[in-house]
Amino acid sequence: MTDLDLRLVRYFTAVAEHRHFGRAAAALHTTQPSLSRQIRRLEGQLGARLLDRTPQGSRLTEAGEVFLPRAQALLQSAAQAAASTRAAATPGRITVGYLTNLFVTPAVRDLRRRHPDAEVLTRHLGWNETAAALLAHRIDVAVTRLPLPADGLDVTPLYDEERVLVVAADHRLAGRASVTVDDIAGEPLPRLADPAWNAFWRVDPRPDGSRAPDGPLLESYEEKYELIAAGQLVAIAPAVVRRSRLRPDVTTVPMEGVEPCHVVLATRAGDRTRLLAEACETLEAHLTPRT
Repeated sequence: MTDLDLRLVRYFTAVAEHRHFGRAAAALHTTQPSLSRQIRRLEGQLGARLLDRTPQGSRLTEAGEVFLPRAQALLQSAAQAAASTRAAATPGRITVGYLTNLFVTPAVRDLRRRHPDAEVLTRHLGWNETAAALLAHRIDVAVTRLPLPADGLDVTPLYDEERVLVVAADHRLAGRASVTVDDIAGEPLPRLADPAWNAFWRVDPRPDGSRAPDGPLLESYEEKYELIAAGQLVAIAPAVVRRSRLRPDVTTVPMEGVEPCHVVLATRAGDRTRLLAEACETLEAHLTPRT
């Protein structure tokens, strides 16, 4: 087994890049004779000549051509390992994202208590912001709802929550013990820009294959509730809204026969520092219902 000296590997890649010992030595802030000795040491470790000197400078041998991409990958891997290790060893900073009516305060308070040297931040997310915020490193972990794009993310289920119908207080369905999608067959529902969310939160298509009646395309939470209160829309929402301070002219009715919504924890795929791992464990402990 050959134990490679990464410093020698870096010297080789510099010469391979510059194709000239003199220019590589200048870039490495060393002398040309010293650089030549280091390359010979590396060739001795590998048992192969990597570079040939020419009147124009230097060129890779066949063995050098084979070794170069592996040397570059080795240096990149070493740099990534060092960065990940430093991040895991220091208190660092973490940002927890959350959607409306998903409450992370107790978990964040607990995390701050156990990591007083860390900076633990929170960020409220719009209904369709989670994936972009994670992949852009604006947040590190999110308490969010499905559906969610899976590419580049790790998703951990937390719990399921029943869905309710939100209607005007004087709507014909207000006060019912429960409703089904058949009861709202002719009721327009607000549309969302994301196709997956649109299908899930409108139950579209319906079990019989019919399409949900179209309401307006909405982005604003306030606008949606204004139209519901005016009797122009109904909307399907997570049951947690029943515990929220809804407008006095809006009420909710339990829904039967529809899939519950799924609350999950989402992180970037493969992103695991010690602080992030502890944050995920803390959020799961506080948000997963006891059985």
